[in-house]
Amino acid sequence: MTGGKSGRRILVTGGAGFIGSHIVEGLLERGHRVRVLDNFSTGKMENLKNLGRGRWNAERDFELIQGDIRDAHTVAAATKGMDAVLHQAALGSVPRSVQDPVTTQHVNADGTLNIFVAARANGIDRVVYASSSSVYGDSETLPKREGTEGRGLSPYALTKKNNEEYSRLFMDLYGFETVGLRYFNVYGPKQDPMSEYAAVIPRFTTALLSGNRPVIYGTGRQTRDFTYVKDVVEANMLALEAPISACGRAYNIGCGSRESLLELLDTLKELLHTSIEPQFDPPRAGDVMHSSADTSLAERILGFRATHDLATGLAQSIEWYRENC
Repeated sequence: MTGGKSGRRILVTGGAGFIGSHIVEGLLERGHRVRVLDNFSTGKMENLKNLGRGRWNAERDFELIQGDIRDAHTVAAATKGMDAVLHQAALGSVPRSVQDPVTTQHVNADGTLNIFVAARANGIDRVVYASSSSVYGDSETLPKREGTEGRGLSPYALTKKNNEEYSRLFMDLYGFETVGLRYFNVYGPKQDPMSEYAAVIPRFTTALLSGNRPVIYGTGRQTRDFTYVKDVVEANMLALEAPISACGRAYNIGCGSRESLLELLDTLKELLHTSIEPQFDPPRAGDVMHSSADTSLAERILGFRATHDLATGLAQSIEWYRENC
Protein backbone atom coordinates (compact mmCIF):
# COMPACT_ATOMS: atom_id res chain seq x y z
CA MET A 1 0.00 0.00 0.00
CA THR A 2 1.01 3.59 -0.45
CA GLY A 3 2.96 5.21 2.32
CA GLY A 4 3.17 8.96 2.75
CA LYS A 5 1.64 11.40 5.15
CA SER A 6 -1.54 10.46 7.00
CA GLY A 7 -3.97 12.76 8.75
CA ARG A 8 -4.19 15.21 5.84
CA ARG A 9 -7.44 17.00 5.05
CA ILE A 10 -8.64 15.72 1.66
CA LEU A 11 -11.66 16.86 -0.35
CA VAL A 12 -13.14 14.20 -2.64
CA THR A 13 -15.46 15.68 -5.26
CA GLY A 14 -17.97 13.18 -6.57
CA GLY A 15 -17.28 11.16 -3.43
CA ALA A 16 -20.73 9.52 -3.48
CA GLY A 17 -20.07 8.08 -6.92
CA PHE A 18 -18.77 4.66 -7.88
CA ILE A 19 -15.06 5.53 -8.01
CA GLY A 20 -15.27 8.40 -5.52
CA SER A 21 -16.76 6.28 -2.73
CA HIS A 22 -13.96 3.74 -3.11
CA ILE A 23 -11.46 6.58 -2.86
CA VAL A 24 -13.16 7.89 0.30
CA GLU A 25 -12.78 4.45 1.85
CA GLY A 26 -9.14 4.26 0.79
CA LEU A 27 -8.38 7.63 2.36
CA LEU A 28 -10.08 6.70 5.64
CA GLU A 29 -8.11 3.46 5.74
CA ARG A 30 -4.93 5.53 5.54
CA GLY A 31 -5.93 7.85 8.37
CA HIS A 32 -6.80 10.95 6.36
CA ARG A 33 -9.58 13.38 7.26
CA VAL A 34 -12.12 13.43 4.46
CA ARG A 35 -14.68 15.88 3.14
CA VAL A 36 -17.04 14.81 0.33
CA LEU A 37 -18.67 17.18 -2.17
CA ASP A 38 -21.42 15.66 -4.33
CA ASN A 39 -24.66 16.89 -5.87
CA PHE A 40 -26.09 13.34 -6.06
CA SER A 41 -27.01 13.66 -9.72
CA THR A 42 -25.31 10.33 -10.37
CA GLY A 43 -23.78 9.61 -6.95
CA LYS A 44 -25.77 7.74 -4.32
CA MET A 45 -25.93 8.02 -0.56
CA GLU A 46 -25.86 4.22 -0.30
CA ASN A 47 -22.36 4.26 -1.82
CA LEU A 48 -21.16 6.02 1.34
CA LYS A 49 -22.83 3.56 3.69
CA ASN A 50 -21.07 0.53 5.11
CA LEU A 51 -17.62 1.83 4.22
CA GLY A 52 -15.01 -0.49 5.66
CA ARG A 53 -17.86 -2.96 6.32
CA GLY A 54 -19.55 -0.46 8.61
CA ARG A 55 -16.43 0.96 10.21
CA TRP A 56 -17.00 4.47 8.84
CA ASN A 57 -20.19 6.50 8.47
CA ALA A 58 -21.02 9.88 6.94
CA GLU A 59 -20.94 12.86 9.29
CA ARG A 60 -19.48 10.84 12.16
CA ASP A 61 -16.27 9.87 10.37
CA PHE A 62 -16.17 12.23 7.39
CA GLU A 63 -17.87 15.45 6.34
CA LEU A 64 -20.48 15.50 3.58
CA ILE A 65 -21.47 18.60 1.60
CA GLN A 66 -24.28 18.41 -0.95
CA GLY A 67 -23.41 20.84 -3.69
CA ASP A 68 -22.50 21.28 -7.35
CA ILE A 69 -19.02 21.92 -8.77
CA ARG A 70 -20.60 24.27 -11.32
CA ASP A 71 -21.28 26.72 -8.48
CA ALA A 72 -18.10 28.68 -7.74
CA HIS A 73 -19.24 29.72 -4.24
CA THR A 74 -19.96 26.11 -3.28
CA VAL A 75 -16.55 25.01 -4.55
CA ALA A 76 -14.80 27.84 -2.70
CA ALA A 77 -16.47 26.81 0.57
CA ALA A 78 -15.77 23.10 0.03
CA THR A 79 -12.06 23.62 -0.67
CA LYS A 80 -11.49 25.94 2.27
CA GLY A 81 -9.27 24.39 4.94
CA MET A 82 -8.30 21.39 2.81
CA ASP A 83 -4.75 20.21 2.07
CA ALA A 84 -5.52 18.44 -1.23
CA VAL A 85 -8.34 17.56 -3.60
CA LEU A 86 -9.06 14.26 -5.33
CA HIS A 87 -11.41 15.48 -8.06
CA GLN A 88 -13.74 12.76 -9.36
CA ALA A 89 -16.95 14.71 -9.97
CA ALA A 90 -18.02 14.54 -13.62
CA LEU A 91 -20.75 13.48 -15.99
CA GLY A 92 -19.45 10.23 -17.44
CA SER A 93 -20.53 8.38 -20.58
CA VAL A 94 -19.68 9.14 -24.19
CA PRO A 95 -23.30 8.57 -25.36
CA ARG A 96 -24.63 11.01 -22.75
CA SER A 97 -22.20 13.68 -23.96
CA VAL A 98 -23.26 13.14 -27.57
CA GLN A 99 -26.89 13.64 -26.56
CA ASP A 100 -26.19 16.63 -24.27
CA PRO A 101 -22.85 18.32 -25.00
CA VAL A 102 -23.76 21.54 -23.19
CA THR A 103 -24.31 19.99 -19.76
CA THR A 104 -21.21 17.81 -20.23
CA GLN A 105 -19.19 20.96 -20.94
CA HIS A 106 -20.55 22.83 -17.92
CA VAL A 107 -19.95 19.98 -15.47
CA ASN A 108 -16.73 18.43 -16.72
CA ALA A 109 -14.84 21.44 -18.07
CA ASP A 110 -16.25 24.50 -16.28
CA GLY A 111 -16.67 22.57 -13.03
CA THR A 112 -13.06 21.40 -13.09
CA LEU A 113 -11.84 24.92 -13.76
CA ASN A 114 -13.81 26.01 -10.68
CA ILE A 115 -11.95 23.37 -8.68
CA PHE A 116 -8.53 24.53 -9.90
CA VAL A 117 -9.30 28.20 -9.26
CA ALA A 118 -10.75 27.67 -5.77
CA ALA A 119 -8.04 25.22 -4.73
CA ARG A 120 -5.29 27.63 -5.69
CA ALA A 121 -7.07 30.57 -4.00
CA ASN A 122 -7.45 28.57 -0.78
CA GLY A 123 -3.81 27.53 -0.64
CA ILE A 124 -4.39 23.84 -1.32
CA ASP A 125 -1.24 21.84 -1.99
CA ARG A 126 -2.40 19.67 -4.88
CA VAL A 127 -5.35 18.60 -7.06
CA VAL A 128 -5.38 15.08 -8.46
CA TYR A 129 -8.13 14.87 -11.07
CA ALA A 130 -9.80 12.17 -13.14
CA SER A 131 -9.07 12.32 -16.84
CA SER A 132 -9.93 9.60 -19.33
CA SER A 133 -8.55 7.33 -22.03
CA SER A 134 -11.09 9.03 -24.31
CA VAL A 135 -8.51 11.79 -24.92
CA TYR A 136 -6.77 9.40 -27.35
CA GLY A 137 -9.75 9.75 -29.70
CA ASP A 138 -9.04 8.47 -33.20
CA SER A 139 -5.39 7.64 -32.51
CA GLU A 140 -4.72 4.13 -33.80
CA THR A 141 -1.55 3.65 -31.76
CA LEU A 142 -1.72 0.59 -29.48
CA PRO A 143 -1.11 0.49 -26.64
CA LYS A 144 -2.14 4.08 -25.95
CA ARG A 145 0.86 6.10 -24.85
CA GLU A 146 1.03 9.64 -23.46
CA GLY A 147 1.93 11.94 -26.34
CA THR A 148 0.07 9.95 -29.02
CA GLU A 149 -3.35 11.56 -28.55
CA GLY A 150 -5.64 11.88 -31.56
CA ARG A 151 -8.74 13.93 -32.33
CA GLY A 152 -11.52 13.70 -29.77
CA LEU A 153 -14.52 11.64 -30.87
CA SER A 154 -17.06 12.97 -28.37
CA PRO A 155 -17.85 16.05 -26.29
CA TYR A 156 -16.87 14.00 -23.23
CA ALA A 157 -13.40 13.44 -24.68
CA LEU A 158 -12.98 17.15 -25.42
CA THR A 159 -13.87 18.14 -21.86
CA LYS A 160 -11.26 15.77 -20.48
CA LYS A 161 -8.64 17.15 -22.86
CA ASN A 162 -9.64 20.67 -21.76
CA ASN A 163 -9.03 19.68 -18.14
CA GLU A 164 -5.57 18.40 -18.98
CA GLU A 165 -4.68 21.65 -20.75
CA TYR A 166 -5.81 23.74 -17.78
CA SER A 167 -3.86 21.45 -15.48
CA ARG A 168 -0.71 22.13 -17.49
CA LEU A 169 -1.37 25.86 -17.55
CA PHE A 170 -1.93 26.06 -13.79
CA MET A 171 1.39 24.33 -13.23
CA ASP A 172 3.24 26.44 -15.82
CA LEU A 173 1.70 29.82 -14.93
CA TYR A 174 1.21 29.54 -11.17
CA GLY A 175 3.31 26.60 -10.04
CA PHE A 176 0.09 25.01 -8.78
CA GLU A 177 0.40 21.24 -8.39
CA THR A 178 -2.01 19.21 -10.53
CA VAL A 179 -1.85 15.55 -11.55
CA GLY A 180 -4.19 13.95 -14.10
CA LEU A 181 -5.07 10.27 -14.17
CA ARG A 182 -6.37 8.88 -17.46
CA TYR A 183 -8.70 6.09 -16.39
CA PHE A 184 -9.21 3.13 -18.72
CA ASN A 185 -12.65 1.45 -18.39
CA VAL A 186 -12.90 1.23 -14.62
CA TYR A 187 -15.14 -1.45 -13.13
CA GLY A 188 -15.93 -3.00 -9.77
CA PRO A 189 -18.45 -3.16 -6.90
CA LYS A 190 -20.96 -0.29 -6.70
CA GLN A 191 -20.83 0.53 -10.41
CA ASP A 192 -24.44 1.34 -11.38
CA PRO A 193 -26.03 -1.21 -13.75
CA MET A 194 -29.39 0.55 -14.01
CA SER A 195 -28.57 3.84 -15.74
CA GLU A 196 -29.26 4.12 -19.46
CA TYR A 197 -25.57 5.06 -19.67
CA ALA A 198 -24.35 2.08 -17.64
CA ALA A 199 -20.92 0.68 -18.47
CA VAL A 200 -20.51 -2.68 -20.14
CA ILE A 201 -19.46 -4.85 -17.17
CA PRO A 202 -22.42 -4.01 -14.89
CA ARG A 203 -24.77 -4.31 -17.89
CA PHE A 204 -23.44 -7.72 -18.91
CA THR A 205 -23.24 -9.02 -15.34
CA THR A 206 -26.74 -8.08 -14.25
CA ALA A 207 -28.24 -9.29 -17.54
CA LEU A 208 -26.64 -12.71 -17.13
CA LEU A 209 -27.58 -12.91 -13.45
CA SER A 210 -31.23 -12.27 -14.36
CA GLY A 211 -31.21 -14.72 -17.27
CA ASN A 212 -31.42 -12.03 -19.96
CA ARG A 213 -29.37 -11.60 -23.12
CA PRO A 214 -26.70 -8.91 -22.72
CA VAL A 215 -26.65 -6.24 -25.45
CA ILE A 216 -23.47 -5.67 -27.45
CA TYR A 217 -23.29 -2.49 -29.51
CA GLY A 218 -21.43 -3.30 -32.73
CA THR A 219 -19.59 -6.54 -33.46
CA GLY A 220 -18.22 -7.16 -29.97
CA ARG A 221 -14.69 -7.25 -31.39
CA GLN A 222 -13.90 -3.81 -30.00
CA THR A 223 -11.32 -4.07 -27.22
CA ARG A 224 -10.94 -2.34 -23.87
CA ASP A 225 -8.46 -2.17 -21.00
CA PHE A 226 -10.66 -3.12 -18.04
CA THR A 227 -9.22 -1.66 -14.83
CA TYR A 228 -10.34 -2.72 -11.36
CA VAL A 229 -11.46 0.13 -9.12
CA LYS A 230 -9.05 -0.73 -6.28
CA ASP A 231 -6.15 -0.15 -8.67
CA VAL A 232 -7.60 3.28 -9.46
CA VAL A 233 -7.77 4.04 -5.73
CA GLU A 234 -4.10 3.13 -5.38
CA ALA A 235 -3.22 5.37 -8.35
CA ASN A 236 -4.89 8.32 -6.62
CA MET A 237 -2.97 7.68 -3.39
CA LEU A 238 0.30 7.51 -5.30
CA ALA A 239 -0.47 10.72 -7.22
CA LEU A 240 -1.29 12.46 -3.95
CA GLU A 241 2.23 11.76 -2.66
CA ALA A 242 4.21 11.96 -5.91
CA PRO A 243 7.10 14.46 -6.18
CA ILE A 244 6.38 17.89 -7.62
CA SER A 245 8.22 16.87 -10.79
CA ALA A 246 5.23 14.60 -11.53
CA CYS A 247 2.82 17.54 -11.70
CA GLY A 248 1.35 19.33 -14.70
CA ARG A 249 0.75 16.21 -16.77
CA ALA A 250 -1.60 13.24 -17.07
CA TYR A 251 -0.83 9.52 -16.75
CA ASN A 252 -2.43 6.37 -18.09
CA ILE A 253 -4.10 4.32 -15.35
CA GLY A 254 -5.03 0.91 -16.69
CA CYS A 255 -4.39 -2.78 -16.39
CA GLY A 256 -2.08 -2.82 -19.39
CA SER A 257 -3.96 -5.52 -21.30
CA ARG A 258 -7.02 -5.59 -23.51
CA GLU A 259 -9.96 -7.90 -24.09
CA SER A 260 -12.71 -7.75 -26.66
CA LEU A 261 -16.30 -7.46 -25.49
CA LEU A 262 -16.85 -11.01 -26.76
CA GLU A 263 -13.92 -12.23 -24.64
CA LEU A 264 -15.27 -10.30 -21.65
CA LEU A 265 -18.66 -11.93 -22.11
CA ASP A 266 -17.09 -15.40 -22.37
CA THR A 267 -15.23 -14.83 -19.07
CA LEU A 268 -18.40 -13.69 -17.34
CA LYS A 269 -20.35 -16.66 -18.70
CA GLU A 270 -17.69 -19.02 -17.40
CA LEU A 271 -17.69 -17.40 -13.95
CA LEU A 272 -21.51 -17.48 -13.82
CA HIS A 273 -21.85 -20.95 -15.35
CA THR A 274 -24.26 -19.81 -18.05
CA SER A 275 -24.47 -20.15 -21.84
CA ILE A 276 -26.72 -17.16 -22.59
CA GLU A 277 -25.90 -15.60 -25.97
CA PRO A 278 -25.76 -11.82 -26.57
CA GLN A 279 -28.04 -9.55 -28.56
CA PHE A 280 -26.23 -7.38 -31.12
CA ASP A 281 -27.37 -3.78 -31.67
CA PRO A 282 -25.90 -1.07 -33.95
CA PRO A 283 -22.65 0.59 -32.79
CA ARG A 284 -22.87 3.83 -30.81
CA ALA A 285 -21.58 7.18 -32.03
CA GLY A 286 -18.34 8.34 -30.42
CA ASP A 287 -17.13 4.92 -29.27
CA VAL A 288 -13.50 4.06 -30.04
CA MET A 289 -12.73 0.64 -31.53
CA HIS A 290 -9.66 -0.38 -29.56
CA SER A 291 -8.08 0.79 -26.33
CA SER A 292 -5.31 -0.42 -24.04
CA ALA A 293 -2.94 1.44 -21.77
CA ASP A 294 0.81 1.73 -21.81
CA THR A 295 1.34 2.43 -18.10
CA SER A 296 5.13 2.65 -18.19
CA LEU A 297 5.13 6.41 -17.49
CA ALA A 298 2.84 6.03 -14.48
CA GLU A 299 4.99 3.16 -13.24
CA ARG A 300 8.21 5.17 -13.60
CA ILE A 301 6.96 8.50 -12.21
CA LEU A 302 4.16 7.53 -9.81
CA GLY A 303 5.15 3.97 -8.94
CA PHE A 304 1.82 2.64 -10.24
CA ARG A 305 1.20 -0.88 -11.45
CA ALA A 306 -2.19 -2.62 -11.54
CA THR A 307 -2.38 -5.71 -9.33
CA HIS A 308 -5.84 -7.09 -10.15
CA ASP A 309 -6.36 -9.24 -13.24
CA LEU A 310 -9.72 -9.32 -14.99
CA ALA A 311 -10.94 -12.68 -13.66
CA THR A 312 -10.19 -11.69 -10.05
CA GLY A 313 -11.85 -8.29 -10.40
CA LEU A 314 -14.90 -9.75 -12.12
CA ALA A 315 -15.34 -12.39 -9.42
CA GLN A 316 -15.36 -9.69 -6.71
CA SER A 317 -17.76 -7.57 -8.77
CA ILE A 318 -20.13 -10.49 -9.37
CA GLU A 319 -20.28 -11.13 -5.63
CA TRP A 320 -21.38 -7.53 -5.03
CA TYR A 321 -24.02 -7.61 -7.81
CA ARG A 322 -25.45 -10.84 -6.42
CA GLU A 323 -25.84 -9.26 -3.00
CA ASN A 324 -27.08 -5.83 -4.07
CA CYS A 325 -28.99 -6.08 -7.37
